[in-house]
Amino acid sequence: MANELGYTIMDSPIGPLLLASTEEGLCHIQFEVEQDGIAQLTRWCKKTFLGVSPVRDDERNATAKKQLEEYFAGERKVFDLPIVLYGTPFQKAVWNALADIPYGETRSYKDIALAIGAAKAVRAIGGANNRNPIPIIIPCHRVIGSNGALVGYGGGLPIKEHLLALEGVPLHIQTTLDQAIRF
Repeated sequence: MANELGYTIMDSPIGPLLLASTEEGLCHIQFEVEQDGIAQLTRWCKKTFLGVSPVRDDERNATAKKQLEEYFAGERKVFDLPIVLYGTPFQKAVWNALADIPYGETRSYKDIALAIGAAKAVRAIGGANNRNPIPIIIPCHRVIGSNGALVGYGGGLPIKEHLLALEGVPLHIQTTLDQAIRF
């Protein structure tokens, strides 16, 4: 079936990850697999693929899994995978800008807005960042607040901190919760 979505579940240092790919490439990575993960993927799949149900396909996702394992082992800084993005033109522009953030570096939401020529769309950048269907590969964890704060992450701030630490980003950056406690 041409629009079949094959998925696999892999263990990682940040918990189980669900990887999903079409024949054309990786299109979805999902955290929180143990809590209703397949049902969440099915809903995403129906929305995106007009009713096609996901099926287990470890072989289809073997390369993505291997590259993620290499990333978590500190052996990979750049992913070399075919990916397929399903989103609005604005979301795709944001995701492409995220993909340009080098390993071990961060950018602010404002930096991303400027990069795509939408200087006043900082909140919309945050919304698109939140809907990134391929976290880690499209490194939304590398986006921080303009004040240097670690703000929001679909997998949770501890995972964002873990990914940034793995990449060698100095974690003197404070979470918004830490900042709120001080005031």
